[in-house]
Amino acid sequence: MRVWMPVRPLRGRLAAIGKGRFGKGGSVRRHGGRTTPGRRPMPGWRSIRGRVAVVITVPICLLLAVAGLAVHGRAEALGDARTTRAEVGLSLRIQALVHQLQRERGLTNGLLGGEKEFRPPLSATRKRVDTALRGMRSESAVEDVVQRHLRRLADIRAAADRGTAGQAATLTFYTSAVNALNAVDPVAETATGADRQLRDGLAALRELAAAKESVALERGLLNGVFAQGALHGRAYIDFTEVRATRVAALTRFRQVATAPQRAALKKAFATEDAERTTAYEKQAEGAADGSPLRADARTWWDAMTVLVDDLYAVQQSVGDDVRDRADRLSHDAELALAAYLVTGTLIAALVAGLAAVASRSLTRPLRGLAETAHDVARRRLPAAVARIQQSPQDSAQLLTPEDAQDTPDARLLGGAAEIAEVAASLQQVEHTALQLAAQQAGLRRNTTESLANLGRRNQSLVRRQLSLITRLERQELDPDALAELFELDHLATRMRRNAESLLVLAGQNPPRPTAAPADGLEVVQSAVAEVEQYRRVLIATVEPVRVRGHAVADVAHLLAELIENGLNFSPPAELVEVHGWYDAKDDTYSIAVVDHGIGMSEADKARAGALFSGSGSGEEALVAAPTRFLGHLVVGRLAHRLGEGAQVHLFDTPGGGLSALLVLPGRLLAPVEDPSTSPPPARPAVSSLLNGFRAGVARAEARNPQGASS
Repeated sequence: MRVWMPVRPLRGRLAAIGKGRFGKGGSVRRHGGRTTPGRRPMPGWRSIRGRVAVVITVPICLLLAVAGLAVHGRAEALGDARTTRAEVGLSLRIQALVHQLQRERGLTNGLLGGEKEFRPPLSATRKRVDTALRGMRSESAVEDVVQRHLRRLADIRAAADRGTAGQAATLTFYTSAVNALNAVDPVAETATGADRQLRDGLAALRELAAAKESVALERGLLNGVFAQGALHGRAYIDFTEVRATRVAALTRFRQVATAPQRAALKKAFATEDAERTTAYEKQAEGAADGSPLRADARTWWDAMTVLVDDLYAVQQSVGDDVRDRADRLSHDAELALAAYLVTGTLIAALVAGLAAVASRSLTRPLRGLAETAHDVARRRLPAAVARIQQSPQDSAQLLTPEDAQDTPDARLLGGAAEIAEVAASLQQVEHTALQLAAQQAGLRRNTTESLANLGRRNQSLVRRQLSLITRLERQELDPDALAELFELDHLATRMRRNAESLLVLAGQNPPRPTAAPADGLEVVQSAVAEVEQYRRVLIATVEPVRVRGHAVADVAHLLAELIENGLNFSPPAELVEVHGWYDAKDDTYSIAVVDHGIGMSEADKARAGALFSGSGSGEEALVAAPTRFLGHLVVGRLAHRLGEGAQVHLFDTPGGGLSALLVLPGRLLAPVEDPSTSPPPARPAVSSLLNGFRAGVARAEARNPQGASS
C-alpha cells in the first residue's frame, strides 16, 4: 500500500477545494456566492467627468495662451518703458560729463591760443570733469570709454599748463573723447519703439546732443582762433564743417521735436549772447583769406558758453520729457498688465466654474442613475428572484409593487432628456428581468417537482419490489435460484439508491428512518451493498464507531456514491479500499475511499470540491447543471444535510488514482457499546496508510493554521 499524500486540517475546509470527478464539470459558484462586483469609478478621461474636463480644458488652454501672449506683450512694454527710463537717466548723466568736457576743451584751446585769463575757470572746470568721471565708474560701458580715451587726460592737462601741447592735437583729443561718450550714450542706440512720442523724444534728444556738440566744438575752435587773432591752416575748413553739422542736426531736431521743444530751442538762439555769437561767426567767415581778426576771445567765450548752457538746458528739458513719457508708459503698462492678469484669472475661473457646473449637471444624475442600477442589480433584483424561486405560489403573482417601482426620473435630478431615456430603459430592463426570473423560477419548480414526483414513484415501486424479493428469498430453497434472487435484490437496492439520489437532487427526500445507532462497519457494508461491483471493494481497517440513527442512511448513501465513483474510474483488476479511523484530538471520525485509477486534474478536483461544500444547492443548480455533474450535487446535498462539520475532500493517491475523505463530526457519533471489539484484519500497509493520513494532517495544520478555524 502506498503512503497517502499530505492533507489539510480535517476540522477546517481546504483552501484548495476541488472540482469533482463524479463527472467532468465546469466551475460552479459557492452557496449564496453570487457576487456582483462593486462600482468602479472610471479612471481619468474615460469617465464622463474626465471627458468634459478634456473638452473644457482645450478652450481654457487656448484662452490662457492668448492671455499669456497679451500679458507677455504688456510685460515687454513695461520692461521697455523701464529700460528707456533708465537709459534716459544714464544719457543725461553722460551728457553732463560731455558738457563739462566740452567746456574744458574750449578753455584749454583758448589757453593754448594765448589767453591766460582762461586758467582760473579752466581749473574749476577740470574739478567738475573729475567729479563727473568718478560718478561714472559704476557704469561699465562708460568706464571702458574713459579708460580708452581719457587715460592721457592728466598728461594733456599738464602739457597745456606748460604750454607745450599742440593746439590741434589737444582739440582732437577732447573731441574724440566727447564723440566716444556720445557713441555709448544709450539714446544713440534707441531708434525704434512701440510709442511714437517716446521714439520722437529719443530722436530729438539724440539730435540735440549732436547739435550741442557742434556748438561746443565751434566754441573751442574759434576760441583758439580769436586768441591767435587769425585763421591758420585748416581752421576755416574745420569751422565751416562744424557749422554745417550744427545746422543739419538742428534741422533734424526740429522735425521730431514737439512744439514746446522747438520753442525752447528758438528761445535759446534768440538771446543777446546768441546774437553776439552770430556776429563773431560772421567775422570769422570774413577772415577766410587769413586777414587779422579783431575779436575779443573772452567775450566770444562768454557769449558762446551762455548759448551752450542754454542748449544744455533744452537738452535736459527734452530728457525730462522723455523720462516723463517713459514713466507714463511704464505706469500704463503696469495697469494694463494687472488688468490682463485679473481679467484672465476671472475668465479662467468663470470658464472653470461653468465647466464644473456642466460636468456636475451630467455626472450627478448619472451617478444617481448608476446607484439605482447597482441597487437593482445587487439588492432588489436578487431579492425578487430569490423570493420568486423560494415561494410555492404562482410565479406570475409574486411581483410586488416594490419590484415594479419606477426608477427615479433623471430630470428630477437635473439630467437631460437622454439620461431620462436611459432611466426608462433601465426600468424596462428590470421589469423584463423580473418577468424572466418568474418564468425561469416556474420552469425550475415544475421541473424539480416532476423529477421529485418521478423519484417518489420509482422509490415506491423499488420498495415494493424489494419487499417482494425478500419474500421470495425467504421461500426459495434452491441455492442457484437464491443466488439469482440475491443479484436481483442487489440490483433493486441500486435502483432504490438512484431513486433516492433523484429525490436528494430535488431537495424533497427525507432521510430513511433508523431507530438506533449503527456500527461504522455496518454503515460501510451497507454502502458497499448499494454499488454494482461490490466484490472489488476491500474494507481494510474500520476502527469501531457508532453513527447516530438519523445520519446512518445519509452516510451510507454518500459512501456508496464515493465508492461507486472509485470503481468506475479505476481498472477492473484494481481494488477500491475503505478505511476508517477516529481522531480523538478533533473528535471526528474519518472514512477514506482510496482508488488507484485515472485520477483527476486540479481543475476537476476544485470543481468537485465546490459542489461538495454546498455551493451547488438550490433548484437552479439542479436545472442548470449538466447531467454529468449530478453526482457532485448528490454528495454535496448529502454532506450539507449531515450538518456543520461534515466534509468531503479529494486527494491524489500516491502512484495514481484518487482518494476521497469523509469527515464526520462528533455530534453524529454515538458511544461505542463494546470497545473490545477488534477491527477486521487489514492489509499490511494499512497502518502506514493511516499514519500517512495523520502526518499529512499535522503538516497541513502547520502550513495553514487558519484552516483549523475555517
